[in-house]
Amino acid sequence: MIVFVLYLFFWSWLPSAHSLEFRYHNSVEVEQYLKNTTKMYPSITYLHSIGQSVEGRELWVLVIGQNPNQHRTGIPEFKYVGNMHGNEVVSRVVLLQLIDYLTSRYLSDPLVTRMLNSSRVHILPSMNPDGFESSAPDCINTVGRYNKNGVDLNRNFPDVFQANNVQREKEVKAVMDWLTSETFVLSANLHGGAVVASYPYDNSNGGAEMQGGQSVSPDNDVFIYLAKTYSYNHTSMYKGDPCYGSSGFVDGITNGYSWYALQGGMQDYNYVWAQCFEITLEISCCKFPAVSDLPGLWDANKPALLAYMKQVHLGVKGVVMDSNANPIQNAVVQVNSRSNLNSFKTDRNGEYYRLLLPGTYSITVTFPGHKTVTQTVSVPYGPDKFSALTQNFILVKSDNITNSVLDNSPALLASTVTALTAFSIQRLLVF
Repeated sequence: MIVFVLYLFFWSWLPSAHSLEFRYHNSVEVEQYLKNTTKMYPSITYLHSIGQSVEGRELWVLVIGQNPNQHRTGIPEFKYVGNMHGNEVVSRVVLLQLIDYLTSRYLSDPLVTRMLNSSRVHILPSMNPDGFESSAPDCINTVGRYNKNGVDLNRNFPDVFQANNVQREKEVKAVMDWLTSETFVLSANLHGGAVVASYPYDNSNGGAEMQGGQSVSPDNDVFIYLAKTYSYNHTSMYKGDPCYGSSGFVDGITNGYSWYALQGGMQDYNYVWAQCFEITLEISCCKFPAVSDLPGLWDANKPALLAYMKQVHLGVKGVVMDSNANPIQNAVVQVNSRSNLNSFKTDRNGEYYRLLLPGTYSITVTFPGHKTVTQTVSVPYGPDKFSALTQNFILVKSDNITNSVLDNSPALLASTVTALTAFSIQRLLVF
């Protein structure tokens, strides 16, 4: 009996001993924590720097997943970016807590395990470490908001609606390069000073995107759904309560432009140029709250962070190949009911990912020198099964007679793609 009691005591004590302390960790401590995490969980974590801040601090990204070191065909890439404004510090805390939560529960928590087995999660706890180091506890003021050069990083990205040919800051260049190195599907960047989920567009030039005071993207239905996913899984965001006398938000969400116009924002850049759906999450009224508030802020955001991550499995995904089973890069994959400012294209692996709500869609795939393929697909709800619908396409040269569409049916594989070897099929259809 005594042994059993001691076992229970140590079992209850161990998690708290190894859990991450609720406080503000400086850049050196964050780096050490991330390195320790990779040592403790080497099979599911990979730590790398995407660049440096103006003052030379590393921009550390921790990747978490079943195969963290490299992309696998059919496994979507997800990311969270925190502390873009250096004095908006709650995001640093909740993203470090999220890392602790995911790594410590892998293989013991079914939700976490399925999440990390079916997607690859990238977390950048601080995009602006220089700003954080110069900031101080304050709910409203802007000390530490900007980087060392005094630039607002969320106004420094290329803008699709208005030319802003300014010098790109080191932190912004690092993120832009990062976006070219991975095919990110879904993302969110975390801020403070309000409690709301904001979605594209943030800017406008008064064109067709302007509808009723909002700057509306072709995927507005998906963005509204994504924003509501976060707000309604948050303990209070969905209520739309105002902060410090400001106006509230219906359902706790807002179109970025209708809130206030923003030139050079990161979420628009992700969506338009990187094919990555991104929203902006304002997760605390106070930008730099007391340490005693941090556990409650984590509890409020934890279910929303997890629910939002699952949405990387919305819609449809697949591989575009030629008739010799070679992946085709830069094939245009167009959902015919929506005209994006930049076409969604396949990556170096011939993969495409398209976030769509459940429904029936017509998808057209084109590539120079090949016949166009159009296929109607019925998209189910993927997050519950941790997989989007898989729809692969084969394009044949223009002088051939027919095109083929490759679906997941073994019978159709045998009848339409007899030229593919069994090895090629297995290699290309690992989803």
